[in-house]
Amino acid sequence: MAKIAPSLLSADFWQLSRQMEALEGAADYLHLDVMDGCFVPNISFGPLLISSLRLHSKLFFDVHLMVQNPDPFLESFRLAGADSLTVHAEACPHLHRTVQKIKALGAAAGVAVCPATPLSVLEEILPELDMVLIMSVNPGFGGQKFIPSALEKAVKLRQMINERGLAAAIEIDGGITMENAALAAKSGVDILVSGAALFGTRDLAAAVREMKALASSAT
Repeated sequence: MAKIAPSLLSADFWQLSRQMEALEGAADYLHLDVMDGCFVPNISFGPLLISSLRLHSKLFFDVHLMVQNPDPFLESFRLAGADSLTVHAEACPHLHRTVQKIKALGAAAGVAVCPATPLSVLEEILPELDMVLIMSVNPGFGGQKFIPSALEKAVKLRQMINERGLAAAIEIDGGITMENAALAAKSGVDILVSGAALFGTRDLAAAVREMKALASSAT
């Protein structure tokens, strides 16, 4: 069954406590985009916010590090409460070492690829991964328009994983809405990250459940 990971980047931080309560009974994951203003042209939040949320949430914290050379920050985010840590293939000079460090910290290890990055960069590291994140927008800002070619990439990645008998989950992030959630799931995606399409509704919990039903109906 498809999982839904609401993206905190689209939350109304004035209403954050109320929105977190709504997500507790509806969402599977909480997607946390950490931006450094270097790898991507924006700055978001750090371990302090995550540790504050961790005190009051039982959700799986899916931390996406849009950070240049993330190695020095892995431990602090794990200690803050991250259940999984996803780094960018484009941002890691020694990707295998970074993934091994994540696993040594006891977190699930993920690698993200930007829209123009070919899946070939994952050939050697794929057996080590718990998750691959396909970016369906160029990273850095919420609310962007979905890039359709991401679905073709998801189909190819699902084939790679299945042919090699691996267990890595596929996550997609960027421009996911009620209109394309089923298409994403049909393309082999396991986890759908969605921000504006969920947090922009009046009933956040109901929107999460609706998206999950749409995605699950396609699998």
